[in-house]
Amino acid sequence: MSKHPAHWDEAHHKLGMPEMDETHREFISQVAALIAASDRDFPLLFQLLVNHTRTHFLAEGQLMRASKYRGLPEHEAEHHRVLGELQQLNRSLKRGHLPLVRAYVKEGLPEWFDTHLAMMDSALVMHLKKLQLQESIAAS
Repeated sequence: MSKHPAHWDEAHHKLGMPEMDETHREFISQVAALIAASDRDFPLLFQLLVNHTRTHFLAEGQLMRASKYRGLPEHEAEHHRVLGELQQLNRSLKRGHLPLVRAYVKEGLPEWFDTHLAMMDSALVMHLKKLQLQESIAAS
């Protein structure tokens, strides 16, 4: 049993940026659906997770570039690494390695998400909120 259950925990996961929070909530929802999915439904749901994650990471990358975020190289490298893992696992899934991919979704993905959110995404949100505050002060 994973010590990182795939469910949205407002106190633990909410960063206070509505668009990011909604994307993260959807990610967790998709992981939970995969954990509960039948073997028949799992491949399609996994492909949807890969697509969602690609879009999620592209949006965060654009946000980091637009805000001139200094942590962009490390943050984006982590996105590339995880998306690469998901794409590799998707190929493994298509070759019939369902138990391997199920284990990653149940054990690896929720733990990675919690760590990434706490370390990288929270730092990005602090940067964005600081910019918003500076813009607000400059406008008044």
